[in-house]
Amino acid sequence: MNIGIDLISFHTPAYYLDLRVLAERRGVDPDKFVIGVGQEQMAIPPPDQDIVTLAANAALPVLEEAGRDGIELLLFATESGIDQSKAAALFCHGLLGLPPTCRCAEVKEACYGGTAALRMAAAMVAARPHTKALVLAADVARYDLGSSGEPTQGAGAVAMLVTANPRVLALDPETGFHAEDIMDFWRPNYRAEAFVDGKYSTKMYLTTLIPAWQAYAAASGRTLADHAHLAFHMPFTKIAWKSYTRLCRAAGVPEPDEEETARILRPATVYNRRTGNSYSACVHEGLCSLLDNAPAPLDGRRLGFFSYGSGCVAEFYSGVVQPGYRGHLFTDRHRAMLETRTELTYRQYEDIFNYGVPQDGGDHVFAPYRGGPFRLAGVKDHKRRYEPR
Repeated sequence: MNIGIDLISFHTPAYYLDLRVLAERRGVDPDKFVIGVGQEQMAIPPPDQDIVTLAANAALPVLEEAGRDGIELLLFATESGIDQSKAAALFCHGLLGLPPTCRCAEVKEACYGGTAALRMAAAMVAARPHTKALVLAADVARYDLGSSGEPTQGAGAVAMLVTANPRVLALDPETGFHAEDIMDFWRPNYRAEAFVDGKYSTKMYLTTLIPAWQAYAAASGRTLADHAHLAFHMPFTKIAWKSYTRLCRAAGVPEPDEEETARILRPATVYNRRTGNSYSACVHEGLCSLLDNAPAPLDGRRLGFFSYGSGCVAEFYSGVVQPGYRGHLFTDRHRAMLETRTELTYRQYEDIFNYGVPQDGGDHVFAPYRGGPFRLAGVKDHKRRYEPR
């Protein structure tokens, strides 16, 4: 019996900053961001959007397509939590009108959280194949203005419906993972912006890729050639190319030429170049991009995934694209969402960055901005209030 992703949808804010504008403001060559880092734009959430609205906006098309019956688990992966106690999953449970017979919880392990939630959901469905699970992953990547991490900011969410006999991707049971206690990226409770040791984090990303791959290869008996495309976690898209080079060396195979490498990697990077890093949602935003932008049909083809979360946990896993998958994608919706966004000036970007959600304990009402079906209306009595747009 196959278990996997029956439907998958992603959502990103309706505003973005062109990184060429940021480069000019910071006095650097635009190619440093566009070519060196591999990013062109970064998504900017307005004051009335947060991880809850991003996730609910991503999930609504999935539920409109598949319905809500049988969903017994809702997992929300994020490292941008909005409450120290209440799971973001429960806010989405109410907004989306899910049944009361549904477990809800929040999952955290930096950018690996989305993968952890997906594997947990698959295990539950395998134990109860007549049920479904909804996995949400949403984050706002945020660093200090003028910092080295600033051009890799972004925001986005992914919603995945996990079922038996899925219509999009059947997950393979074999996987390889690796964990270490390190400090390459962290965000204390008293800060809105993360700390990151960029060089060390990149080093550990590339280092842990190898034992994760080796464990996966040993368990599955597969080689790199058994995977039609690869999707990596992308704090910036250039790391996918670095990862593939490292992987080829570890697997003892010659690195393909530039054209073949681009064929394998580029489809999964199309959306990320325009949204920036979405942390826990990132690798599965890459899956959406790959499914929507692959140069040839993927029916029956195996895809490989590498997920990395600072701190750190790494996992390599795979899945087989199901026959007829194209009839169950949201490709047109994804492309229209990206093409109709509003570009911000640098001043508008900085104003939004400095606004934030007030933390003075008072009551606040937020003006409506462009966005999806749900918005953050304000804060009253220390409680966030969400509403349909």
